[in-house]
Amino acid sequence: MNQNRKLAQLMFKDNFMFGAVMVNEEICQDFLELAVGFPIERVEISKEKSMIYHPEYHGIRLDIIARDEKRTHYNVEMQVAKRPHLGKRARYYHSQMDMELLLTGEDYAALPASYVIFICDFDPFSSKKYRYTFQNICAETGRPMNDGSTVIFLSTCGENEAEVPEGLVHFLKFVKADLADSIQDYQDSFVRKIQESMARIKSSREMEERFMLLEELLREERAEGEAKGLVRGKAEDILLLLEDLGSVPDGLREKILEEQDMDILSKYLKLAAHAESVQEFADKAKNIIN
Repeated sequence: MNQNRKLAQLMFKDNFMFGAVMVNEEICQDFLELAVGFPIERVEISKEKSMIYHPEYHGIRLDIIARDEKRTHYNVEMQVAKRPHLGKRARYYHSQMDMELLLTGEDYAALPASYVIFICDFDPFSSKKYRYTFQNICAETGRPMNDGSTVIFLSTCGENEAEVPEGLVHFLKFVKADLADSIQDYQDSFVRKIQESMARIKSSREMEERFMLLEELLREERAEGEAKGLVRGKAEDILLLLEDLGSVPDGLREKILEEQDMDILSKYLKLAAHAESVQEFADKAKNIIN
């Protein structure tokens, strides 16, 4: 990822811009109506859950959590890169929405309908559809379970324009566009509304500061992840050397895997490379810490 991105260079499909635009309840409502195919009277965004950034939140969440006047809940997420197991990701999001409702005292029989919606800048099922809709049905009879859960995958790579609303096609073409094409006139009022919102966001000093903070948080998370990966890798190298010498006791294995000091791990690695037995390593390793 480019470490020096600027707010002005972002497209709608960039996570920060997507989150910043979609917390607008009018825009979110228009999008949801396009995605699900039925009118919605009112949408309420859970802003405390649909976070652009949060300094106290270990990890950045940029999906949109919303509900409508019928208490139907929606989770919307942008997916630019193709990831494995999107179906299981959707299952997890549904379970999270249900669990949060049950924790507030909701009886499971009264759980509202819920939608998980992925906007994909790729074709998740390689069938050239703009929209893929999944609901639980009986394999033997084809009858729906009617559990209220729906998963929708929107794809920017569809070719079935006659089967979906024209506005949805315009929107997905806009999502797919590069920076230069994203400012063209799509002859669509909803796309124009998004473009106007993006222009306001890009000219906002406050949003520029939020974006810079988010980028810093992401850099810190990446650096922390890389550091943990290096520590884990070195610990595993030590264990590989020791396993060539014999069986490694569980206590010694845990001690090596739990060590976070790279200097100590480097000494362990050197010691393991020269030790003639696991016991010799264990005895000499005590002196390294002491």
